[in-house]
Amino acid sequence: MGPCGLVHPAFCGVSRTHLGDLIKELADPRLARCESALDERRGAGRQREAGAGPKYDLVFTDRVLVTLVHLCTGLPHAALAALYDTARSTVSRAISEIRPLLAARGFAVPDRPGVRLRTLADVFAYAEAEGIRLRIDGAETQVRRPKAKPARTAGLRLRQEEAEHHQDHHRQRRTGPSVGVRCGPARPHARPDRDAY
Repeated sequence: MGPCGLVHPAFCGVSRTHLGDLIKELADPRLARCESALDERRGAGRQREAGAGPKYDLVFTDRVLVTLVHLCTGLPHAALAALYDTARSTVSRAISEIRPLLAARGFAVPDRPGVRLRTLADVFAYAEAEGIRLRIDGAETQVRRPKAKPARTAGLRLRQEEAEHHQDHHRQRRTGPSVGVRCGPARPHARPDRDAY
C-alpha cells in the first residue's frame, strides 16, 4: 500500500479536502511554536536564513497524516515507521509535535460549525447544555511491552573479580607474595579474564 494510501478517509478519518484545510490551518501555529522553541533555546533571534539546518525525515504534511492515522486507527508507531521507511522515534516525535496542535485547535461538533470542544470540561458543558447523555468507555487496551532484559550480574561479577585481582596484584608488588598467593612468572599487566576473549 505505502504511505500514499494513508490519505484515504478509512485511515485518517477525514476527507482529502478536509485534510488539506487542516494542514493549512495547522501550518502557522506549528511554525510559530517551532520558532518560539528555537528562540528560547538559542536565547536570541534567528541567526541564519530560514530553512538552514537539518531536514526532517517527514515533511509537515506527512507528520499531520501520521498523527491522524495513529489517532484514528491506533496503528503502532513502529508500523507507521515501516510504511514511511523511517525510524520509530521519528514517527513518535512527529506525533508528539502534532497532537498538541490538534488539541489546541479543538474538536468540531457535527452539525454545529462554530462549536469547538477543547477540554473535557467543554465536552461536559456541551453535553449538559444539549441534553446529551455521555458514556465513558472504560475498556482496557492491551499494550505489548518488550520483555525485560536479564540482569547484568555476570558482567558485574567479572568486574568485581577483576578489581579483586588487581588489588591482590598491587598488594603483592608492595609487600611481596603472601601465603596462599600463587607465585609464578611475572606478568604484571596480564588480565586473564580479558585475555580469554
